[in-house]
Amino acid sequence: MTRSRARHRSPPRKTEGRLTLTPRQKEILRLVAQGSTNREIAAHLGISVRTVEVHRFNLMRRLRVRNVAQLLRQALLMRLLPKSFASR
Repeated sequence: MTRSRARHRSPPRKTEGRLTLTPRQKEILRLVAQGSTNREIAAHLGISVRTVEVHRFNLMRRLRVRNVAQLLRQALLMRLLPKSFASR
């Protein structure tokens, strides 16, 4: 019997106490923070909207948030976005 992927969750990767994101997750986070829609992000990166949705889902799961407002708040608290973002 094989394990279901949905049941087995690996903990977020951390380096020296900090959460690490993949380069693509960082790029998606930056574009979400700029207010881009999934469709706009897909067009900008040359990938499908579904792929953007999967990246966002994984990013939100990694940060343990449920919506974009929480995502941005958590990203700021964890210093995953530049300080200048908060003052825009």
